[in-house]
Amino acid sequence: MSPDLTAVPTPRGLRVLAVDDEAPALDELGFLLGRSPHVGHVALASDATEALRALQDEAFDVVALDIRMPGLDGLELARVLARFARPPAVVFVTAHEAYAVDAFAVDAAGYLLKPVDEDRLHALLDRLARQRPSADPDRPSPTPEEGDLETIAVDLPGRTVLVHRREIAWVEAAGDYVRLHRRAGAGYLVRVPLGLLEERWAPHGFARIHRRFLVHLPDVTELRVLDGHATVLVGPTELPVSRRHLRDLREWLARAAPRSHR
Repeated sequence: MSPDLTAVPTPRGLRVLAVDDEAPALDELGFLLGRSPHVGHVALASDATEALRALQDEAFDVVALDIRMPGLDGLELARVLARFARPPAVVFVTAHEAYAVDAFAVDAAGYLLKPVDEDRLHALLDRLARQRPSADPDRPSPTPEEGDLETIAVDLPGRTVLVHRREIAWVEAAGDYVRLHRRAGAGYLVRVPLGLLEERWAPHGFARIHRRFLVHLPDVTELRVLDGHATVLVGPTELPVSRRHLRDLREWLARAAPRSHR
């Protein structure tokens, strides 16, 4: 059976987008969301602009966001989301109590203070999961052409290259695109959301190790942890591992390692 370290979306699992400009806070929120039995998929964004790009590519049930962020702040983003045809529920996660009245003025579904109490977060997600309709008629179903994205067509000048999933060792997010890194030969830049590849390729041994990286787990040859920072070797390339993914990665490597015989 193929290893799977990701929370694969299910019809009952909430799809949640977490937004925070502080990387440690974002990683922690993503970790807590991923632990909830009510959440099927978590995506991360470092600011409102990145969040809006993610919302163009995927439908989310909940957006959990900080209030004080550079550029478009959380309250302004919530007002933008309210104009969506099917707006996601907005949950504010902030270190500041003073914005509670403003938050509920934009119909926030919840207001959590940092550091986030996990029990309160899970209770809120439980309520939102029960309030969500059992089916979302406006969420498009995967097209037959998409399938599980076993093959991706890459348009190059004068030709189209078909890249097979089995050729890929790791994937890197690059703005609105991803770069597919093959074990041999050139890599290719394609306009596919990293979250979509994570969802479709999880049953085939791919897992998120960092907000920017998706790897084919059998291609991981070494895990390094130094001064609290973790990386993996995928072929000759060293990639960072987020703290929230480290435990799952260690467990997978322990299961995958062949047992020695004396």
